Amino acid sequence: MLDHNEFSRWMESARRTLESAKRDAQYGDYNWACFKAHQAAEKALKALLWGCGKPKVGHSLPKLLSGIREELGIAPPDDIEESCVRLNKFYTPTRYPDAWSEGIPEEYYSEKEALEAIEMTEKIIRWVEGVWRELSRRG
Repeated sequence: MLDHNEFSRWMESARRTLESAKRDAQYGDYNWACFKAHQAAEKALKALLWGCGKPKVGHSLPKLLSGIREELGIAPPDDIEESCVRLNKFYTPTRYPDAWSEGIPEEYYSEKEALEAIEMTEKIIRWVEGVWRELSRRG
């Protein structure tokens, strides 16, 4: 049985996090835009799992996709898998100076990376919403 309330809760948080990433990109906080894009994608993937009663913990986007594949029997398209692999790299080094041999994370990310991260997350959110609509139709 699908839990529409739990799915909606996670998706609303994903959307708001993505909007925050867009504001960060607009103001030049590119590392934070990349991190928040990852977080928004993570919340969207978890929305699907939670909504289907198969919650998962963790922050690895490819692992969450594996959970969707294994638990729900849904194979994500190649572009979604690629987006998750790329976004996954923004989880730790965007935030911690010790992830870099010198400098701080704020010095290592570009506007182009931030905008690409946001675009990939938008694609993941659209895919999750489409999967949810299909599951909801089936009942």
